Parts: sequence; structure tokens; C-alpha cells
Amino acid sequence: MSLNFLLQIETPMETTEQVASKVKEVPIWDIIQSSNAGIGWLVNLGLLIMFGYVIYVFIERYLAIRRASSAETDFMQKIKEYLREGKIDQAKELCGRYNSPSARILEKGIERLGKPIETITASIESTGKLEVSRLEQKVSYLATASGAGPMLGFLGTVIGMVVVFIDLQNQAALELKVIAPGIMTAMITTVGGLIVGIIAFMGHNYLMSKIGKVVYQMENTALEFIDFLHTPTK
Repeated sequence: MSLNFLLQIETPMETTEQVASKVKEVPIWDIIQSSNAGIGWLVNLGLLIMFGYVIYVFIERYLAIRRASSAETDFMQKIKEYLREGKIDQAKELCGRYNSPSARILEKGIERLGKPIETITASIESTGKLEVSRLEQKVSYLATASGAGPMLGFLGTVIGMVVVFIDLQNQAALELKVIAPGIMTAMITTVGGLIVGIIAFMGHNYLMSKIGKVVYQMENTALEFIDFLHTPTK
């Protein structure tokens, strides 16, 4: 009679806890270092620089747009009162105290008082275009990074797979430790590129929506100023 079944019973199966205890935890820094195989380090460096500049541009433009959108209470009303009273210098001085596109547009319009209304309107429009250009500076980089980031990450993916095939070609047997660096390069660069692209895309759209609100304020201020000039003085 065979007693093999007794031997099987006497051999205890590993529990889930025991299997989990054998799983080696790899620190995230070691994973990133493993992704530097080949010229993967160059791709990672490019993604890191791109990510840092994306964050810098977003914060710098956000603060600039926030300052531009801040409006003083009764600012336009004070300008109208000065102009009704003929206090042109005081109106220009009030505009100069506020670092906002609307104030600079009004200041340019006040400087043209006494000239034909077409000249004042053209001056205000040109100043408005200049202010919009100032608000949008550097924001285009976010749009570029939203597309270039994933593409750079895909380049890292291709490089990682090339490293895998080169390592396999130089080895007699297939081992995980041989192909792991190339696979890490492919995966980490892909993740890094997607992170850069997603953050840049969302940041660009958010800033453009904020700029749109500032442009609306500028247009409203310009129209109100032109309407005031068309209103006959009492």
C-alpha cells in the first residue's frame, strides 16, 4: 500500500501570510534608479526638467493672472468722477497706482482725451492686445509640454525595450534580473511622460479660463469708458 498521501499530508502548505512575508519590497528610489538603464537616465532627466518648468510656469502665471484680475472697489466710478470734474492728472495717477490691465487701458485712454473718439478707441484696443499678450506669455509652453511630455515618455519606452532585447541577446538564459532594467526604463519613462502631459494640459486649460475672465473685465472696462465719453456732459 502506497503511503505517498501521508507524506503529502505531513507537508504543510504555505499560508498567505508566509508567502507575503517572502515578497521583497523595493523602494521607489531603487525603481527609478533601475529605469536609468541605457540612456534612460537622459529621458528621465529631460522629463524631470520639463516637469519642474511646468510647475514654475503654472505658479508664476497663476499669481500674475490673480494680480491682474483683482479689481478695486468703485475704481471706475472714481475715474468717472475725476473726469467729470476735469481732474485728468488725478485720474491718470489713480490708474498708475493699480498694476492691472484694466487700469493701464484706462490710463492710455485718458492720455488720448481731446483727440477723436476713433483715435482713443484704437489706442485702447492696441493696449488691450498688448495686455492679453502679456497675460498669455509662457502659457503656450504648457500646451507644448502637454504633448511633448508623453512623446518623450514614449521615447523612453522604446529605449527600454531596445535595452531588453540587447540584454537578452547577450545572455544564454532568460532571467528576470536581466530584463528588469529595460522594462523599468520603459514603464517609468511612460508614467513620467503621462504625469507631465496631464499636469501641463490641465494647467494650460485652467490658466486660459482665468485669462478669459480677465479679458472680459478689460473689455467691460473699455466699453464703459467709451460709453462715458459718448455721454454728453451736463
